[in-house]
Amino acid sequence: MFNPSREQVRELFFGAWDKYRAGTPLAGMDAVALDIILAHPEYHALLSDPDRHRDKDYGGEANPFLHMSLHLALEEQLSIDQPPTISSVFEEMVRNKGDRHAALHEAIECLAEMLWRSQRYGTPPDPAAYLDCLTRSARR
Repeated sequence: MFNPSREQVRELFFGAWDKYRAGTPLAGMDAVALDIILAHPEYHALLSDPDRHRDKDYGGEANPFLHMSLHLALEEQLSIDQPPTISSVFEEMVRNKGDRHAALHEAIECLAEMLWRSQRYGTPPDPAAYLDCLTRSARR
């Protein structure tokens, strides 16, 4: 199982941004990370100053690396349709919302809730509850 450290995740985003700004071709996870970064211009200045933000703790404030990491996790889930049917449920969300990025943010709320519950109660993540949350969101 892929379980990167906080530093590895941050370096992925810093590295993808640096490569993009240098005009270096991107592939694989760098390309996915860049798509996420480009959809979040509010993080461009932060990513342009890794020395200042590499080790920053975000207690009590929104963590941009957590947000982008949830995007990354969701994109991975969609690419392999895991949990099963997530891709079709997500496509319904996109159709009903009319905007993929807005649908991603709603789906990320469901993902974050599932992860929070798992950590809070010391239980494995519940894919059925996750898909139920996504389905409810898709139909609103």
